[in-house]
Amino acid sequence: MSFPIARKLLRFAGRARGNWLDRHQTPANFWIHMLGIPLALAGVPLLFVADWYWGAGAIVLGYLLQWIGHCIEGNDVGEFIPIKKLLGLPVVAIAPQHKPRGTSELVP
Repeated sequence: MSFPIARKLLRFAGRARGNWLDRHQTPANFWIHMLGIPLALAGVPLLFVADWYWGAGAIVLGYLLQWIGHCIEGNDVGEFIPIKKLLGLPVVAIAPQHKPRGTSELVP
């Protein structure tokens, strides 16, 4: 049997994982994200099962950790990239020190 949709989803997931790993190459950024992402995600159900400020605090702290990680890495936070592109601002998707030689530092 063939599962074309499953193969497409696996290819998409592989590309997404590769892109994520390209953008999180500094060990400090990677491990800060390993704390920040689950914390931000845990904040969503906390909004419904605890006092609102626990959920909001977890989301804010989780995103703050991820922002700090990207400051260490030297690239833009992924959620800001589409907004910056829409506004015509320069985007640093992959930190310059991790870019392959001969590629542009900024994405238009």
